[in-house]
Amino acid sequence: MDAFILGCISFCTSVITGVIGVGGGLLLIAILPSFLPANDLIPIHGLNQITSNVSRAYFGYKNIQFQVIPKFLIGSLVGVGTFACFLTMISLTYIPLFIGTYILLSLWSQSFNNKITKYENYYVIGFFQTGLSVIVGTTGQLAMVKLLKEFKDKDKVIATSALLMSLTHILKIIVFIYFGFVFHDYLSIIISMIIGSILGSYCGSKLRDKIKGEKLIFALKILLSMLAVKSILSII
Repeated sequence: MDAFILGCISFCTSVITGVIGVGGGLLLIAILPSFLPANDLIPIHGLNQITSNVSRAYFGYKNIQFQVIPKFLIGSLVGVGTFACFLTMISLTYIPLFIGTYILLSLWSQSFNNKITKYENYYVIGFFQTGLSVIVGTTGQLAMVKLLKEFKDKDKVIATSALLMSLTHILKIIVFIYFGFVFHDYLSIIISMIIGSILGSYCGSKLRDKIKGEKLIFALKILLSMLAVKSILSII
């Protein structure tokens, strides 16, 4: 039953990201603590997000701005190696606390967002986006801010962001495999979520021009905030 439910949730969150370009990954990782142990949240979420982002990039392939990839990838490689060291220094029991705090700050603290986005350079963005994702799960809005300023076409922004996030999650999954995470233990859940992600990406790409993003974004922020608080309280 959990596999089916998570597949449906994965579908819905993938649709949201397909429509507005960001938010679905945050929503998914805020929901996962209700279904998965704390130690397994980030790797399962990361594997799912690879599928979601790769499929979204595929459906928008012609709009991807490939010139930004090399700089982002170099920063990502350095970042994932640096931040992976923290995994050996903290208890993964507190991952829900990191996730909930990060979500609340990202949604409501302008000073926090100003601090993490003012270094608008693809090397730096790759470093922090991929590095931080090892600890908090998803950080797609870091690159989104830069892409929105550089490209005015939302299809270019969403497709390029999807490819950058694919690289982020692929590198993150390599880290968790290195630390010995066994994905086979969650095979049915993973398959269900992958199917949901692909279908959601397809539907989101078709709905993008038919749904007003402003109302959806506001409702998403409220829901995310509630889930973030729940995530923080879950470790108390």
